[in-house]
Amino acid sequence: MKIARLANGNNETYGFIKGDRVATKDEITYLTGVPIPQNLKDFLFDGWFDEIKNKIMDLPYESNLSDFKLLSPIPNPNKIICLAFNYIDHAEEQGLKAPEDPALVIKPRTALNSTESEIICPNFVTQLDYEVELAMIIGKNCKNISEKEATDAIFGYMVFNDVSARDIQMKDKQFTRGKSFDTFAPCGPWITTVDEIKNAQDLKLTTKVNGVLRQNSTTRNMFIKIPEIISKISKVMTLEKGDIISTGTPAGVMLNKPDAVFLKDGDKIEMEIEGLGILKNTIKFVNVD
Repeated sequence: MKIARLANGNNETYGFIKGDRVATKDEITYLTGVPIPQNLKDFLFDGWFDEIKNKIMDLPYESNLSDFKLLSPIPNPNKIICLAFNYIDHAEEQGLKAPEDPALVIKPRTALNSTESEIICPNFVTQLDYEVELAMIIGKNCKNISEKEATDAIFGYMVFNDVSARDIQMKDKQFTRGKSFDTFAPCGPWITTVDEIKNAQDLKLTTKVNGVLRQNSTTRNMFIKIPEIISKISKVMTLEKGDIISTGTPAGVMLNKPDAVFLKDGDKIEMEIEGLGILKNTIKFVNVD
């Protein structure tokens, strides 16, 4: 199932996606007789989604997806957790070894952004970079769980761009400020539930900038695999329903390349992960006093 947060004018809703059609919240309520809540997180994680699961096949998908703007799938996650250097090929291109334990970066939820939106970058940033990543949405609260238990904690997956200001990252000698600007966490275009993905550890992922292929890899190249990521993070912090964990980026970013071509105003980025859709954004540099 593909589940999206949607806007039609000033009205926000959510729904199920099938091709270019949508079954909206109001349609789901009308056709199932279940008064599902307005907030998507409540619907997904407080039992409502499970209540209507067996009725989903009967939905007629009466609306056109083109009539809506896709919003960031999770509106208010408690945490956005990103991994650094978790792809073997990316670590090697930086002259590093992938770390044995997750190297974590926390992004604020104010960085969230959606597909078909602008990534807004202040003009004092001189080295703006992209990172295509597979993101997981946590479906239950968990602490100190095993790798075997970790798989059951995942609700779904989406595409995530861990946008990074490399000049600030290098100046600060740590990642938080350079990755935390508003709009620096585009994600989506929707959540794809775990049952639709046969093997999340074998998905092709790519980045194109202005139609030119920049990243081309597979989630097989992750060093720390998905169950271990979740288990190890849960031994540091409590994972909560709706948390986003983004699992690292493969080779092909501009960081530390002598011939780096960093993102500029007007650049168009397309990120695709097999089975999860395409995330599209445009770069916009703005003057900041």
